[in-house]
Amino acid sequence: MQKIKAKRGKELRCRGWRQEGILRMLENNLENAEKPEELIIYGGSGKAARNWDCFHAIVDTLKNLEDDETLLVQSGKPVAVFKTWKTAPRVLIANANLVPHWSNWDVFHELERKGLIMYGQMTAGSWCYIGTQGIIQGTYETFAACARKHFKSDLRGKIVLTGGLGGMGGAQPLAIKMNNGICVAVECDRKRIERRIKVGFCDMVVEDIDEAVEIAEQAKEEGEPKSIAVVGNCADTHPYLVEKGFKPDVVTDQTSAHDELNGYVPAGYYGDNVEEAYELRRENPKKYIELSMESMKRHCKAMVDFQKRGSVVFDYGNNLRGQAKKAGFEDAFSYPGFVIAYIRPMLAVGRGPFRWI
Repeated sequence: MQKIKAKRGKELRCRGWRQEGILRMLENNLENAEKPEELIIYGGSGKAARNWDCFHAIVDTLKNLEDDETLLVQSGKPVAVFKTWKTAPRVLIANANLVPHWSNWDVFHELERKGLIMYGQMTAGSWCYIGTQGIIQGTYETFAACARKHFKSDLRGKIVLTGGLGGMGGAQPLAIKMNNGICVAVECDRKRIERRIKVGFCDMVVEDIDEAVEIAEQAKEEGEPKSIAVVGNCADTHPYLVEKGFKPDVVTDQTSAHDELNGYVPAGYYGDNVEEAYELRRENPKKYIELSMESMKRHCKAMVDFQKRGSVVFDYGNNLRGQAKKAGFEDAFSYPGFVIAYIRPMLAVGRGPFRWI
């Protein structure tokens, strides 16, 4: 595995500091990546470059790019250098663009298998991802807005049930705790949990959802902010908690539901057997997608059931509702998205979450 670390200091490797800055951004993406060996930065499949040959070609081109030239990158592959001018952009990037008639996942995955395209997410393919630390402010603001709207501006004594502790979702435990709340976060990949605990974004990990709920309810009684990660799968844990009668105060989700193949992990796969899911993904993608779609349907239905019982439920931008409806769950859009519910009112008064690099 190639280990990439962003250059520090005053040494200039490129022909200008703008090019050097862009190169360091690209390197920093890989330094903070979820799966750096696969060039995957976050979001299940969001990549910084199409493959390692393309990555090295981008690096070499940036090092030799003049102050009046512009590099064009198409879905993670450097395709041209144009003579422009000094105030023009040094790099122009376009990721995953398809002609509308063929703009669907089947065509995308076929092109991806042929090495002709990649999924860039928002900040992976544009080289401005800085790790979960860059998400914490926006995530904090979202839960703070939720607290203002529903709980007199404080999540103290409130249990938030969520899922997904990847590059984006990994900010949730700390953001909830910063709002004085109690986070129960379900994650199928133990390595992701360990990473969040190591950097201080999550307090503890348990192997059983019942134990997590017990700890959360004790913290609720004591008014103690706490973050608990559970090794599990939301498509299993959430219906179980509904059946058991547990009612969290808030429910949301940041699993990689936007991608039924390379993101979401089907029910039954978590912890020790999660690698079996990844193997199925490679060997039988059609079967994997079928399982993912059915699991997202169950997952979303459980969230709607929580809402019916009085929990505050919102979608956190991962398209779980859209996928569940596509799988046949007609009530998938019963709960709102986070932008309409919490972010838009903040933006309307001139403030809100921001990104910085």
